[in-house]
Amino acid sequence: MLNRRILRIKAFKAVYSYIENPSLSVAEVEAQLERSCEATRDLYLFMLGVIPALTQTASDRIEAAKGKFNPTEEEKHPNMKFANNKIAPLLSEDPDFVKIYGKKKFNWDQYDVLLRKLYDSIKTKDYYTSYMNSGKDSLKEDAELWCSIFEAEFEDNPDLEGILEELSIWWNDDLAYSLSWCCRTMEDLGKGKRWNLPPLYMSDISDKGDSDKAFVVKTLRKAVTGYNGYLEAISEHTPKWDLSRICTTDLALIVCGLAEADSFPGIPSKVTINEYVEISKFYSTPESRAFVNGLLDKLINKH
Repeated sequence: MLNRRILRIKAFKAVYSYIENPSLSVAEVEAQLERSCEATRDLYLFMLGVIPALTQTASDRIEAAKGKFNPTEEEKHPNMKFANNKIAPLLSEDPDFVKIYGKKKFNWDQYDVLLRKLYDSIKTKDYYTSYMNSGKDSLKEDAELWCSIFEAEFEDNPDLEGILEELSIWWNDDLAYSLSWCCRTMEDLGKGKRWNLPPLYMSDISDKGDSDKAFVVKTLRKAVTGYNGYLEAISEHTPKWDLSRICTTDLALIVCGLAEADSFPGIPSKVTINEYVEISKFYSTPESRAFVNGLLDKLINKH
């Protein structure tokens, strides 16, 4: 599930935590990394659970409208296509999904206000109108609708952000990636495949013969155990800078880049440098891109 880019981000965050809390042991930092990796898959599972919950919300709203004192013709004879979508039962009746979801103690029932807002929002969208009026009835179309919902309704949703912050300190910044995996799951379900829990890492073995787990753990371990040496190297190449003036995010990015280069010489240095420069665009200052790029290039390619 986790690709090399997000693993680098997680290693960077773990190193950042170590720099801020140098009393942490290697084992403690690695444990933080493992929890962070598992949390991304947990978020994916939590977001999949919105499908049965939102489907039930739609059914409840339709039934409530029918029971009004003087319902309209549309309320008497509603379009049940969304309420009867075929994706929701594929999850709610799948024993593996139900077991894992229950074990995690996830539940959308308490977020009924958010579910109602989501349903109201979805009903105003063109993709929903097209779906409801297509005249088709297929598993593939249902799956495509849910993918549209995942793409359009959850990012930058302040109500959801508040919920996620309360549920897990590890879910910060992982929503977009987890939603992309929800869409992958919709593609599989739309093709008639059964749901399966994705493996935690994108691939077990890379072209270089290193598992993704080994890649991120080895990088992190090298960053922590070699931290003082990396600080000395950085200090030598920044004689006009006091290390205390280098922001912690930049320092963590540079240390991770050096650790990856030392641990995996088979990865082209340009790839390693570019990866951490890209990460710097999202997590550091506007000036960090050039600083991280220049310093990593000097330190990695010094020989």
